[in-house]
Amino acid sequence: MLEGVADLGVPRIHFGVGTGELLGLMSEAGADVVGVDWRVPLSVARGRIGAGKAVQGNLDPLSALRRSAIVIEETTRVLLDAGGRPGHIFNLGHGVLPETDPGCSPG
Repeated sequence: MLEGVADLGVPRIHFGVGTGELLGLMSEAGADVVGVDWRVPLSVARGRIGAGKAVQGNLDPLSALRRSAIVIEETTRVLLDAGGRPGHIFNLGHGVLPETDPGCSPG
């Protein structure tokens, strides 16, 4: 499927939930970006994914339900684990929970 859309000129993102042990295979499947849920630290995920791929994730979606200080703490943890390396798309490690307040912000 990923090969079938390769000529569209858009980034191909392969994402799965609970797929930490499959990240290497997901990387080999032809994606430009491999999504990482919150269960695997980005530093570990990058080792499994290999060079030349961007990673997307991996804030725990439950973090958005917590008070601002926890949101800031968890966001900082993810960004520090990303290590400032290029190719990191910060977002929730999988979807927004229905009970999340759209106005949730760390500020």
